[in-house]
Amino acid sequence: MDKPRLLAQIVATLEHDLDVLTRAAQTAYEAATAEENIAENKYDTLGLEASYLATGQARRSAEIRQGLLIYQQLLLRDYDPARGVQVSNLVTLEDEDGGQRRVFLGPEAAGLKIGEGDGLVTVITPRSPLGQLLLGKKVDDEVSLGGQVLFIVDVA
Repeated sequence: MDKPRLLAQIVATLEHDLDVLTRAAQTAYEAATAEENIAENKYDTLGLEASYLATGQARRSAEIRQGLLIYQQLLLRDYDPARGVQVSNLVTLEDEDGGQRRVFLGPEAAGLKIGEGDGLVTVITPRSPLGQLLLGKKVDDEVSLGGQVLFIVDVA
């Protein structure tokens, strides 16, 4: 998968997630403010619970919106061996058993998975343990994470 297509898929996924979450937050808000959910006694907490849910979903929507904006403005950089791995690099890692996985070092949206099977790419950020280890590393370098040694076999 090339990086421009990967970036387009990340943006599309974030747009979809934002749309779904916005609708869910609106539904929770309507439930929290519905007349039939007004508490009749101190044990009647349906409206309060819906309010907490709406607040959490609104917060998550704001996070996704911010990440989406960042990705829409992201300039993809080519790998520069002098600088090593940087944000917007697509890194192929290989474990000691020869198993490979690909990660995209992005500014936001950690944990987002794009593609499937051999084409699966996981988004990580520089704030993650693996992202911290990869920053500045070069092809053929190795990193150790949780007792597992990973070799950098390709960076785009």
